[in-house]
Amino acid sequence: MNKNKYDNAEYDIALVRGDLKRLLKDQELCGILGEDATNRMKKWDQIIEKKLTEPFSLVIVGDFKRGKSTVINAILGRSVAPVNVAPETFTINRFSYGENPNVEAVLGNGKRVTLTQDDLSRERLLGLLDFFPGSLEYIDVKSDAPILKEIQVVDTPGLSDLDELDSQVKEFLVKADAVIYVASALSPFSESEQYFIASQIVPQNFSKVFVLINMIDAIDTMEDIERIINHIREKCAQIIPVAEVYGISGIDEYRRKIGLNRPDIKGFQEFYENQFLKFELALSREVIVQKDTLRTQRVFSMLSMMMTDTLNRLGMISDMLKMDSEKLEKLQADFDKECENLATALENQKPKILLSITEMKQEAEYWMYEFFVKLREDIVASRQTTTAEDVERHFYSYLMDKVGEAYRRCLEIHQERLNGIINDMGVQLSRKLGIADLAAARISTSETVNVNSFVADKIKQAASQGAERSVGFPSGTMPFFRNIMKKNRQSDIIDTTLENYDDIRSSTIKDLKECYKNFEQFASDQLDEIYRTQEAVGRETVTQALEMARSEESTDRINKCIDRANEIISGSVEVLREYI
Repeated sequence: MNKNKYDNAEYDIALVRGDLKRLLKDQELCGILGEDATNRMKKWDQIIEKKLTEPFSLVIVGDFKRGKSTVINAILGRSVAPVNVAPETFTINRFSYGENPNVEAVLGNGKRVTLTQDDLSRERLLGLLDFFPGSLEYIDVKSDAPILKEIQVVDTPGLSDLDELDSQVKEFLVKADAVIYVASALSPFSESEQYFIASQIVPQNFSKVFVLINMIDAIDTMEDIERIINHIREKCAQIIPVAEVYGISGIDEYRRKIGLNRPDIKGFQEFYENQFLKFELALSREVIVQKDTLRTQRVFSMLSMMMTDTLNRLGMISDMLKMDSEKLEKLQADFDKECENLATALENQKPKILLSITEMKQEAEYWMYEFFVKLREDIVASRQTTTAEDVERHFYSYLMDKVGEAYRRCLEIHQERLNGIINDMGVQLSRKLGIADLAAARISTSETVNVNSFVADKIKQAASQGAERSVGFPSGTMPFFRNIMKKNRQSDIIDTTLENYDDIRSSTIKDLKECYKNFEQFASDQLDEIYRTQEAVGRETVTQALEMARSEESTDRINKCIDRANEIISGSVEVLREYI
């Protein structure tokens, strides 16, 4: 990399941030952009300020039961992240250097509560939450692991392990300088994992992302290990080409580093060690050694996204000002009548949507019955095809992953289908209200009713109502899974699973039916919300555009303000072009 490229980076960052502050000080411009846009610009600048002053942040993300905490312990060579059979990490844990290790809960009001290492377990921490004098933001863990002298590491809950934490995980992703995504060789790269990477990691424009395929020690043959690694490499190449993929055994490496016994029944121990070493060398060479350059790249990327977003927004507002006044007056006159007609038409559409959801529910039940027939065959066959040790170590995780994945897959497929139905109706509403070609409506709608993301979030919430462990996992099955988890021997584990099998299937399908009831209510409520929002957006936009069109002085003033802003932003974009 040409280091001279960054000789003036500090000066240019200050220059662009200065331009940003000029924009935010222009009250007229802030009024044109809107409160949401200006608040977002301020927030991004605050994040950039922290990024320039706080330690380099490496964030670990991944679905639940992928062994993220074990991977962190292996990287640090210390037992600092809680691990257990059940998903332990349900808070955000930040690990940084301290000669005297300690643990503190950092609260939303700025207060800190001293904890012990034992308090990091899920059971202990859940019992303490109600006694904290404020809401918990994250756990701050100090460790004397040498790597923490260079970077801080952030451990996040399993994706959707607790829905209310998803937004916090996304916040830490925005603040991150580099990312490690942990997948599992036992459930190689589900659709939901690929979606998360595509929707949450790719847009952040990270210069470096590591994808670690953990638990390769659970795979019986080297051929299968290589097949899984190659499969995920191919997927990553399509989704996020900057990713580097490594197959690892977090538990084997952790045991190696702290001097514990390392079982090597399959004879792959040297391979596990070499794979982890390759990852650590890449982490050192491409992240730790270059952390200052990576951080600078990250700051320039964020500034570029922010300036481009602002420039596009101003362009849409400028387009709105050019609309024909006569067309706007006619649109305003017809608006009330059209709203009344559409409200009636919308009510007539609801029974059709409810029928579609009923068909989805029946389809999901059929899929789940087929899945459980095949799963029972695999469980019975595991007596002969799997070693006792592998059953004892991995069967519980395997069973949970399989049931959870089948359950989530039904919801994901129908979520997309329902999302499409509601999205299409929203577009039709917009067109019939005459606001589909209004730039201002596009701005407001993207902020107020982002149908794609809003529907996905709401369906995810509906699917998780009452869930004890994670979004997208059937809560009714948990008593039966606890019975299995208590068993230690291969025969007991498999026998208990088969004894509870019909109950697991019945409770899973019962939970699934409840999710589709929630879908019905959500779809009805969401259509009403879309209609109300579209009406409000349309009415406000038409009125505002008409007032501007009638006032030549106002239009001239706004255009001059936009021209001033465009000149400032264009200068910043020219500076940023050298780095992006």
